[in-house]
Amino acid sequence: MKKHETTFKPMSGFGMLAVVLIIFAGTIAGLATTRSAEFGLLFLLFFLLLPGFFVIQPNRSRVMIFFGAYRGSVKDNGFYWVNPFYVKKKISLRAHNFDSERVKVNDKLGNPIMISVILVWQVQDTFKAAFDVNDYEHFVRVQSDAAVRKLANTFAYDNFEDDSEITLRSGMEEVNHDLEEELTERLSIAGIKVIEARIGYLAYAEEIASAMLQRQQATAIVAARFKIVEGAVGMVETALEELNKKGIVDLDEEKKAAMVSNLMVVL
Repeated sequence: MKKHETTFKPMSGFGMLAVVLIIFAGTIAGLATTRSAEFGLLFLLFFLLLPGFFVIQPNRSRVMIFFGAYRGSVKDNGFYWVNPFYVKKKISLRAHNFDSERVKVNDKLGNPIMISVILVWQVQDTFKAAFDVNDYEHFVRVQSDAAVRKLANTFAYDNFEDDSEITLRSGMEEVNHDLEEELTERLSIAGIKVIEARIGYLAYAEEIASAMLQRQQATAIVAARFKIVEGAVGMVETALEELNKKGIVDLDEEKKAAMVSNLMVVL
């Protein structure tokens, strides 16, 4: 039995359509003129041949199954006819956009956060999508939820002490790259190609959002004060260097200390 996708080449449906129409017209004419039961068998043949016709639109496909055996996949759009006993399973090859529900998970530091993912995907291998998973669309939803939960547990939402650490909030490019790789690995089982994956929504959970906002504001105030002090020290240092370089005033250590104190107060 085939274990991978293969191409199935059905016959054109237009030639067979002409045959079926001839059978139908001959059956009607025969029954009208002779009323023979043999023409009734031709009428049954006409109805037997009809299920063999099918149409494939652009970016659609049909997986052909004959009495439980996979015979191949038809991806070229057109009008076709095959053995009426073939089961023709429809699988879309178009890109799908999936916006997951917001789920509450704990980040790396244990803080509860709300997060969701936006995923763009399409079927690449029709055999895997049809036979390796029960329902490939449901499989995408479940695995996307599992991937976003794993991602949230890998990174902290934010880090107030180490700006170099990658977090969910500050390292979006790296985080989205890891998310895309994780989903690509998970969905390859179902023959799914991940076109794009990124975080769609990210926020602290409602019960800690207010406290975390106050912490962010306090951190911003401390950082701003640090910058102010750093800038003031730099300006005093520059002023002393310029005074010494140009010889405007001769300062001993005690006078330097007094000037530094006065400049810092002014700044």
